Amino acid sequence: MSDSKPSSPAQPAPSAGRLDSYLRILRTNSRFRRFWLATIVSQLGDWFNYIAIFVLLTELTGSGEAVSWFLIAKFLPTTLLGPIAGVVADRFNRKRIMVCCDLLRALVVAGYLLVGVSGQVWLVYLLAFLQEGVWSFNHPARQASIPDICTREELNVANGLFGASWSVNLALGAALGGFVTAWFGWRAAILVDVVTFMGSALLIALVPLEHVSAAVKGGGFSLARISGLADIIEGLHYVRSHPRVAALLLVKSGWALSGGILVMLTVFGEQVFSQSGQGGLSGALYSMRGLGAAVGPFLAWRWFGNEPQGMRRAIGAAFYISALSYLCFSQAPNILVAGCFVLLGHIGGSIQWVFSTALLHHRVEARFRGRVFAVEMALLTLTLCLSTLATGQALDAGLGPRTIVVVLALLFLLPGTIWLYYLRRLGSMEGDGPKES
Repeated sequence: MSDSKPSSPAQPAPSAGRLDSYLRILRTNSRFRRFWLATIVSQLGDWFNYIAIFVLLTELTGSGEAVSWFLIAKFLPTTLLGPIAGVVADRFNRKRIMVCCDLLRALVVAGYLLVGVSGQVWLVYLLAFLQEGVWSFNHPARQASIPDICTREELNVANGLFGASWSVNLALGAALGGFVTAWFGWRAAILVDVVTFMGSALLIALVPLEHVSAAVKGGGFSLARISGLADIIEGLHYVRSHPRVAALLLVKSGWALSGGILVMLTVFGEQVFSQSGQGGLSGALYSMRGLGAAVGPFLAWRWFGNEPQGMRRAIGAAFYISALSYLCFSQAPNILVAGCFVLLGHIGGSIQWVFSTALLHHRVEARFRGRVFAVEMALLTLTLCLSTLATGQALDAGLGPRTIVVVLALLFLLPGTIWLYYLRRLGSMEGDGPKES
């Protein structure tokens, strides 16, 4: 860890289940505070972008599959570019990577303003692909930097705060994005997103962040070293030799088996519950998704504790919470009731997301972080692509939205059951230490 400002020795160790721990890290750790603010600004604009494009595609095509292809265009680049993005994050200055990515995304997002007629829907998909391609390099650099701007004792609190911030931004950004899109048009929401990326780049530029190089040791000049193939192989060997890291890498992908749920939130908001053709109702469901995700990790840390064993048990429970909640969502009579079940469903989703990330931050060595988080996201987005594509095809084949949600809800039970089996096997092993043996 770097020498970020630690908590005072006179104070108790920060607990992720206590509100004062979140306030303390923001008050005492200036590097983390700036980094966190940059993330908030960027994420807020992202949700303006999502709602605006959902409404645009609905207006231009009226097709559920169109929304699915948009999500696929956003998921696919990370699957394709993830491995090399991880190598870049581990080889080069992570701060510069993040600043450049924010500026490039501002430029790409501005391109949505050129879309005007249904014949230009292809441009929406192309821009989404480019935007997410740039994000693919931003994400591992950002995740790999978090342990370098806070102490080991602050890691759970930092991840909890990032998770809650993402959730609040989702709720606030989706609600405001829906409002702005409905009243001022989707182009206004796109302009907001452009400004937020520029603001995020400025804030990241002000964060003191050391560069940690992780070039492969030994060997001379070779194509494998120049292309990054040797780095990728080294990273895969690291994951294979650390089975608990490998298991954590698959948690988010397990949830993504039901990733078509994200398409169904749009379909329920814009079609099932839409009244008088008024767009933007999907913003309400995404807002409830954000509220649920905000409180999930906080509650779980109170119920299961801050230790690795308790966090792993919470991940297992989270899958079952999501399954039950979306089974109920599938039968909701109106958007009010549906929103309540979305909230509960993403209490589960946020627990598995935040806890698996925090456990990886504790376990993975600094020089491997970029590659590990890039591979994790590549697996996640590949699974999301497949789930989203299947959901879109089911919609256009005439399968009812409520039936599709039932199937997706039941899919949560598969990774949940596998995780519980994994925990049972792990129970016979030694307890967690700070490092893998």
